[in-house]
Order: sequence, then C-alpha cells, then structure tokens
Amino acid sequence: MEKKTYINSYCKIEKNAIWLNGEKIFESKEIAFPEFAKEAYKNFDISYPKFFKMDSLSKITFLASEIILKETINPEMENDIALLFANRSSSLDTDVKYQKSISDKNEYFPSPAVFVYTLANICMGEISIKNQLKSENCFFIFDAFNWDFMANYSKILIETEKAEKVLCAWTELYQEDYEVFMYLVSAEGTLENTKENLENLYKK
Repeated sequence: MEKKTYINSYCKIEKNAIWLNGEKIFESKEIAFPEFAKEAYKNFDISYPKFFKMDSLSKITFLASEIILKETINPEMENDIALLFANRSSSLDTDVKYQKSISDKNEYFPSPAVFVYTLANICMGEISIKNQLKSENCFFIFDAFNWDFMANYSKILIETEKAEKVLCAWTELYQEDYEVFMYLVSAEGTLENTKENLENLYKK
C-alpha cells in the first residue's frame, strides 16, 4: 500500500520579510540583503558565528532552516532529516564575485573564502554541520520550482526509509533578488505532501 507523506511546517522569505506557516513573523525596513540578513539573525536569537562568513545564498537558506527546525532538532542525538533543495541560479551570485577577483591580472586577488561557496550545495553543508545531519542531501537546478518532482522525491526518501523527515526548499538568490520557500515533510501530519498543496502554500 502506498504511503502518504505530509507537510508539517513551511517558511517563506522574500522582500525583507519572513513568514512561518502563513504568518508573518519578521519584517525589516532594510532594503539591502546583507543588512536584512543581519537583522533577521539577531531577531531570532541565532547563535552561530560562522553565519557571518557565509555567502548570501547560504545565509538566506540557513535562516529559513533555523526557523523551521527550531522545534524539530534534538541536539542530544543524530537527526534523520534529508535535505532536498533546488533553485534557478545555482551559485551564480558568488560565482560573479569570485570571477571579478581573478579577471584583472593587475588586481588578481582570488579569495579562498569566496571560492568555497562557488557550489550551490554548500548551503546544505552549512545546515548539516550546524544540526549534525548525516542523511541524504541533493541540490537540483530547475528553471522554476518543480512541484511534482519535489513532492515525489521527498515521498520516495521517506517510503524507502532513507530518512524519517525531509527538509525541502526552493532557495533562489542573485544579487538583491531572493526568495526561499522551505518546508518539512514527514510520514505524519494532516496536510498531504502534494503538488496542489505545495502550490497553494507557496501562493499564500
């Protein structure tokens, strides 16, 4: 018999505001992303100094994960939560910054601290390290959020017992344009993990 999976909670970040389960929980007057990220970090009492060394994509993805996983993570034990993320621009925001540091032969200052973030899936590593996650993780590149793919893939991970829960996200950032839609899926709940339900939550 086919098992059903459920959406337990969801978080959205865009336009200097953060929503949790449809309720706006934070808003900043700051227009620039770096300032917005700092304000959000302080507002939610996050204590993780490495945050300030992350690239912008990792920062916004990390913020959403901290909000969603706050009541889920047990720091005393290994947490069986897989990560399933996707976006459109990959790590282009950081790629452009790194390219600028090496394009001028007279001003050739490649930064290892920037280079390390020239892979989109590094944001998953940051979340895994912070929460001691050792489960499966995948990062995909799509033109737009592929609702069917994400719903089916997360369902398969739980059905095949690859993970107890799956943290899914569309996390897109390029320069000052950013958007995160993150949600947690498990085998228990009331709102079924379907394309239609995901689209409805995303539009709220």
